[in-house]
Amino acid sequence: MTTFSELGISQLYIKALKELNIVNPTEIQEAVIPILLESKTDLIGLAQTGTGKTAAFGLPILNSIDTNKSEVQGLIIAPTRELVQQIKKQLFKFTKYSEAKIFLEGVYGGERIDKQIKALTRTTHIVVATPGRLLDLVERGAVDITNVKILILDEADEMLSMGFKEDLSKILKYNTSKRNTWLFSATMPEEIKRIIKTYMSSDAIKIEVNKNALVNENISHHFINTSIKDKVNMIVRLLDKRQEERGVIFCRTKAGTKNLAKQLQDEGFAVGALEGDMQQKERDKVMRAFKNESLQVLISTDVSARGIDVNNLAFVLHHQLPEHLEYYTHRSGRTARAGKTGQSIALIIPGEMQKVIDIQKSLGITFREMTM
Repeated sequence: MTTFSELGISQLYIKALKELNIVNPTEIQEAVIPILLESKTDLIGLAQTGTGKTAAFGLPILNSIDTNKSEVQGLIIAPTRELVQQIKKQLFKFTKYSEAKIFLEGVYGGERIDKQIKALTRTTHIVVATPGRLLDLVERGAVDITNVKILILDEADEMLSMGFKEDLSKILKYNTSKRNTWLFSATMPEEIKRIIKTYMSSDAIKIEVNKNALVNENISHHFINTSIKDKVNMIVRLLDKRQEERGVIFCRTKAGTKNLAKQLQDEGFAVGALEGDMQQKERDKVMRAFKNESLQVLISTDVSARGIDVNNLAFVLHHQLPEHLEYYTHRSGRTARAGKTGQSIALIIPGEMQKVIDIQKSLGITFREMTM
């Protein structure tokens, strides 16, 4: 097995990684770290969420920073506030024993912009940002990205499906000649191919992890036959049997998310809801409670769950199957992270079996029926 030292990572970073229980490189880390450390290149990394992408791009970008300069040299763009906070936090932890201080700043919507403008007046080497807030700050002249050497797009497919295409295009038009772009995505829809063709070098290196596995191989897929009327009872029975386990339940609508959360709370379950109409403070409160295990289950819409990275989730439950195929990949990817196993369970009503067959066919997976 390859070690981080063999990949070219310095001992000071390795010491910090060990404290975070990151001991052996994952497949994506093993594939991209040596390339990104040794050559100035554009890179496309195809990998599912939960495969260790943050360290795969985070260690090389930290390594590239010239701390004698006070300008912004690295830019990491991610789809959600949660993911931005998480990346910033992880990179900060990686630098615990570094000799030279690398300064990071995270900027995202839902926070007062004047506070972020003030923070950016200090020395900042790497900015981690959501696309909308970054563009706002650039257009106000609050952050200068003309000297950025490395621009990273994390979960690029998620950003596009959330409607950030225009913002990304505007950001990518800045300083194209000087920088390298590293794009990471779980799927490769046409929109991503267009971005690659327009804004990245034709010599970009493409790394694909688990080429044949569109969905994490550690996830088992199941369906339960039920009716609309009986769905809540089915979920209650399921959660009763899994009192020691934690998971996420996906609903298609905000109203559905709220209703289900209320029904399950009335049944005495420790659940919290995430949906688009929530204030950022409420959202943070729910996420804190879920991360510190005060809540057993999180109920969420597809968009609200973007960027959620919580370890040790045993299952994902689909109250309804998603409208888009890639959403199934993203939903089920919330479980079985960091080498663990997990279950993805869909509640199916009469007439929906064809959907299950279509998902099986497109993603090359097998669903097994689960009875309660």
